[in-house]
Amino acid sequence: MMPRPQDPPVLLAARLAEAPDAPALADEGGVLTWAQLVERVHRWRGLLADAGVTPGDAVALMLGNRREALEALLACLHAGVTAVPVNWHLTAPEVAYVLADADVRLLVVDPARALVGAKAAAEAGTVRAIVTGDSAVHALPPAEPLLAATDGHTSPSEQECGQLMIYTSGTTGRPKGVLNGLFVTGAPFSRATRLLEYASETLGVPADGRVLLVGPWYHSAQLFFALLPLLNGATLVIRERFDPAEALATIDAERITECHLVPTQFVRLLRLDPAVRAAFSGTSLRRIWHGGGACPPDVKHRMIEWWGPVLVEYYAATEGGVVTLIDSADWLAHPGSVGRAVPPNRILVVDDDGRELGPHQQGRIFIRRPGRGFRYHNAAEKTRAAHLAPGVFTYGEVGHLDDDGYLYLTGRAQNMIVSGGVNVYPAEIEQVLLRHPDVRDAVALGVPDEEYGERVAAVVEWEPGGGQRSWSALDAHCRSHLAGFKVPRSWRSVDVVPREPTGKVRLDQLRTLCGDDRWER
Repeated sequence: MMPRPQDPPVLLAARLAEAPDAPALADEGGVLTWAQLVERVHRWRGLLADAGVTPGDAVALMLGNRREALEALLACLHAGVTAVPVNWHLTAPEVAYVLADADVRLLVVDPARALVGAKAAAEAGTVRAIVTGDSAVHALPPAEPLLAATDGHTSPSEQECGQLMIYTSGTTGRPKGVLNGLFVTGAPFSRATRLLEYASETLGVPADGRVLLVGPWYHSAQLFFALLPLLNGATLVIRERFDPAEALATIDAERITECHLVPTQFVRLLRLDPAVRAAFSGTSLRRIWHGGGACPPDVKHRMIEWWGPVLVEYYAATEGGVVTLIDSADWLAHPGSVGRAVPPNRILVVDDDGRELGPHQQGRIFIRRPGRGFRYHNAAEKTRAAHLAPGVFTYGEVGHLDDDGYLYLTGRAQNMIVSGGVNVYPAEIEQVLLRHPDVRDAVALGVPDEEYGERVAAVVEWEPGGGQRSWSALDAHCRSHLAGFKVPRSWRSVDVVPREPTGKVRLDQLRTLCGDDRWER
């Protein structure tokens, strides 16, 4: 079949028509205009076709924060392909599990991850792998010659909407692929356009300005708060990793208007040298989205005092996206809340029998969303367990609503500590521990106890160069803020609390690190 003239990628066509020479995508390696981005997406589509990838297939992307990640992702979304972002911190066996579970046809890696990618592809069996750049690495063929061999102005097939399958982090077990319905293979592109309109109206996703991506793009929040602004017309500025001082310098130098951050990054920013903080202007900022974990109220107060009322907090998960929002002004009036439900969501707080509870009554949090739920790939039972009824699902948290419908999170149901028959929620304890000036990071968890079933324990990462490092001081600090039954009975210090770059604790690594015989009392 003769190739047909290439139409612009549907989701980029408006930007190409309006401002072909305006900057679209920038990383440490350079800048792409909208016209150049379109050409790169054309070439990636050609590469996928030449590699035998067809609509309905899956392509895994194990790439750092770099332009090629967005180029390849956009190609998949215009080729009817399922794009599978891969956590670049995984080992080869862990990556091989994802490749096999998602039935991946092609793996794209960058040179820094080529060895792990090559081993994973070999272990998975039938997966072909290529490496970005001009040179082969670990026997993987380079992508750039393959891209150069494609025609950036022709296409072997019609455009078809693809989708994303994002794997949960696997902090407590095997990760599962989530198909959340934001993009759907074979659906009309007008459906994605309506998604962009909703994101603009509800989440404040901009159609202009300069958005900074400084967290790992494979994580759903970082991905969507980068991809949606890009598709909407904003310039996306990418940095490989988060460094607090460099982040401040980038925001000012690049005139960043929006960015997504997580609470652990706030803590690191607030602990910078006062002179570095004072030199930061931040006058270009319009909005900082944040989520990914509970934010200690005093941390958020200090961020608002420093950066102004630009913080917008949400409650969300990979499974179903954003369900609540709260801006800085509302948060100051309802400190500690993650906001009220945004349409078409409704928050339900239920007891163990699934009965809906009233305001100020604590229970499991469910979301009612007419017409759309989610499913876990190859995990029907896990999908059923997350749903109370069709269109009624949970992200696994516990909390309560107030009289005005503002939601407050207490913790995750699966991480809840049950000590002597009393429920203790780790998030509350962790927020108190993080207020101590000598604590850099902390995690509360339950450990076995003969008398109480579980006792409260705390794992602490001390602030370098801190002052008094004593368990008695932390015990006194906790007792001044918490009821006695919530105060940790066992303690353990670690060099670094094992976390994903998104801030999520690797509980599997933490429990291995902290054997029962290593606790101090």
